[in-house]
Amino acid sequence: MSFTEYAEKSLREKGYKLTKPRRQVLEAIEKAEGPMSPYDIGKMMEGKGRHLDQVTIYRVINLLCSLNLVHKVFSRGGYVRCDLQEEEGCHRFLVCRGCGHLQEYRDEALCRQESQVAQKLGFQAEHHVTESSGLCKDCQG
Repeated sequence: MSFTEYAEKSLREKGYKLTKPRRQVLEAIEKAEGPMSPYDIGKMMEGKGRHLDQVTIYRVINLLCSLNLVHKVFSRGGYVRCDLQEEEGCHRFLVCRGCGHLQEYRDEALCRQESQVAQKLGFQAEHHVTESSGLCKDCQG
C-alpha cells in the first residue's frame, strides 16, 4: 500500500474527511525525495497548476504530524512521510550531513527510557523527537 493510500485510510479511520488540500499535500510529500517545507509544497503545487495557501498547508501538515503520518526533520527544516507506517511508538532519524540521506527507525527501549526520565522529573511525555546527525557509511570514506 502506498503512503498516500495508507494515510487516506488512516484519516478516515480516525474520523477525518479526505479533503482536496489534504490529498494534495499527501501526494506532494509522497513524491518528495527528501524533507519539504510548506513553502516547497506550495511551489510544487503551483508547478502543477494548483494553488494552496500557506495557512492551509501548515494546517494539513500539523494534522498529519499529530497522526504520526508525517514527521518534521528539524535539521533539514522540512517534513517527510512516515516510512514505518504500521509501527507505533517513537520514530527517530539518522541524518547524514554529507549526502542528506535520512534513515527512519524505531527503538521502543529508548522510548521507554525517555518516558521514565520524564516521569522522574514530573513530566508526562507524549511525544519524543530524536535526530542524530553525522555521516552515513557511504560518506565516511
